[in-house]
Amino acid sequence: MSAAAKHYDVIRKPIITEKTTMASENGAVVFEVAIDANKPSIKEAVEALFGVKVKAVNTTITKGKAKRFRGMMGKRKDVKKAYVTLEEGNTIDVSTGL
Repeated sequence: MSAAAKHYDVIRKPIITEKTTMASENGAVVFEVAIDANKPSIKEAVEALFGVKVKAVNTTITKGKAKRFRGMMGKRKDVKKAYVTLEEGNTIDVSTGL
């Protein structure tokens, strides 16, 4: 497996919501990441894929909701988000696609 493939296993997709747009004004970008990813691996993946310097990584795990699927109770998957703060002068434009 190549190094780029390993990094794409860590970072799933960017998250674009009102809250993340407000965070981007402060130099932060939000990604959905693998549930078993840790902060150093997220930092390494972002720096390698986008060629930027990362200042800090904050993570949060959102528990999946209990929902009904065809009358049966089910559960959505848990989602881990990484709020990646970039060094001054570094930017990532997530609206254009990866």
